[in-house]
Amino acid sequence: MEYLKNLIVLLLVICCTAHSLSAQTGLNPGDGVDVSKQFNARLAEAERYRLNPPILQPDTARRKVNYAISNKSLNVQYLAPKVTPQVLKNEPKDTTYSGFLRIGAGLPKALLLEGGFDAVNNDNLDAGFDFRHYSINNSGNVENQKSADNDAGVYATFHTDKGFSIGGKLHYSRDAVHFYGYNNQSDTLSPPSFSESDVKQRFSVVSGQARVFNNQRTVGNIDYSTSLDFYTMEDLYAARESGLNFVVEGKKWMDGTNPLGIRLQADLTAYRDTGNQSLNNFILTPSYAFHGKNFRALLGANIAAHNEAFHFYPVLEGSFNVVDNLITAFAGVEGGLQKNSFRSLTAYNPFLNSRQPLRNSFFTHYYGGVKGDYLGINYRAQIGYKEVDNLALFLTSQDSIPRFNVLYDSAGIVTLSVELRTQIIQGLEINARFSQHIFNLQNQEKPWHLPSLSLNAGVAYRGLLDGLTLRGELFFQNALPVRAADGTADNLNTLLDLSAAADYRLSSNLGAFVQANNLLNNRYQRWQYYPMVGLNIVAGLRAQF
Repeated sequence: MEYLKNLIVLLLVICCTAHSLSAQTGLNPGDGVDVSKQFNARLAEAERYRLNPPILQPDTARRKVNYAISNKSLNVQYLAPKVTPQVLKNEPKDTTYSGFLRIGAGLPKALLLEGGFDAVNNDNLDAGFDFRHYSINNSGNVENQKSADNDAGVYATFHTDKGFSIGGKLHYSRDAVHFYGYNNQSDTLSPPSFSESDVKQRFSVVSGQARVFNNQRTVGNIDYSTSLDFYTMEDLYAARESGLNFVVEGKKWMDGTNPLGIRLQADLTAYRDTGNQSLNNFILTPSYAFHGKNFRALLGANIAAHNEAFHFYPVLEGSFNVVDNLITAFAGVEGGLQKNSFRSLTAYNPFLNSRQPLRNSFFTHYYGGVKGDYLGINYRAQIGYKEVDNLALFLTSQDSIPRFNVLYDSAGIVTLSVELRTQIIQGLEINARFSQHIFNLQNQEKPWHLPSLSLNAGVAYRGLLDGLTLRGELFFQNALPVRAADGTADNLNTLLDLSAAADYRLSSNLGAFVQANNLLNNRYQRWQYYPMVGLNIVAGLRAQF
């Protein structure tokens, strides 16, 4: 079939071609055609042209081209990015408690009761109370060797939405001690005996504070605070003291980081026994602190007025980071007044006579040293020299019931101190402090009852059992200089105290504790004729709610 189609197409092409040729030559279809020779078409020889283009040398000349480009900001509108919130995994939160309570008892005849409660704790108001009682009675071994500390207080702070807060607290303490030193005053086998009423001393103190301060940074980058502290104190021997301390301070933050501050203080004290004494100080303290990349500096002064006399003390400190976080060198000078009130003196030595002269200690302290962090050990080493007028010393009265009197002297004191704090492994914390004092007194032979060398080291470990915390503390102090009954200088025995404690969490809100003091049963004397209690232990339960 395909062959037939091709034959028909060929015949049609031949017919059309014949008709076209006849029309051009004037031949009719019936005329004959003579073919004399077959046509043979050939192409003539083409003439070749050979081209040899020359190789151009590259242009290595450098040309400086200046482009004049006009700056034009394009106002391109960007669509705000669409932030898709990410889903965070819920992590467990630490349980917080509003109150706690500790109850314990031990030997010799020790009782501990301690607690506190945050009654209100929100963005606008914090309010609560706390209390503590601790007593120990070793009269079975040493007649009238017993003491009791009682404290209770309430507090509240109201935070306004105006940028300031108002706070206050009220506290009451009632501490009892006994002058049991007569048991060790002589070497006789039968020391004298006294009733409790003959040797008892009690200090009752009512204190409080009212304070107003900003809880937000003000428009002018200023922080401010005003506080009024007060107290009244009395003992069993008709000695009374009252104090009032009014402080106004402000701080202007320059460039948001460098504070320019000023502090005004009026510290008033009135003391009354058989006579009246007053100790009033007025202190103005301007200061400016600034820092750079590797240094910090503080410039200030203490301008004090006492008994119509003015005293000027510089307050200067500078530190320079020698090696980042490894070595920082610092040096400075500071000075001022330290008030020796009846309250502060009896807090340091509770075996004082009630009638004591009150004085200000005037001091100027020059110091320098290095601090930093090396291989996880945070350290501070310092050497200083302090000039002190009216340094408080303590001498025994040598009465049948020995008590202490305060004696003042001027001194120059060279001090070398080293502090270390580290966490060697996870859960193990170690801290230690060493200090050495060299006294140069103007009048007295020795710095009576003031330590020259002391070492305090502590350790805490939390990795032995889950919920168990172990603590240990070592306290060492050199033999204190005292004046013997015949007036000659003598030394007490060396102070060495080793203590240990354990705290175990029984549940989320219940735990047990034990505290053991003076494990070496060292009968050292911090104050002449008054040995400390030997080994004593307190154990109990702790609850959080």
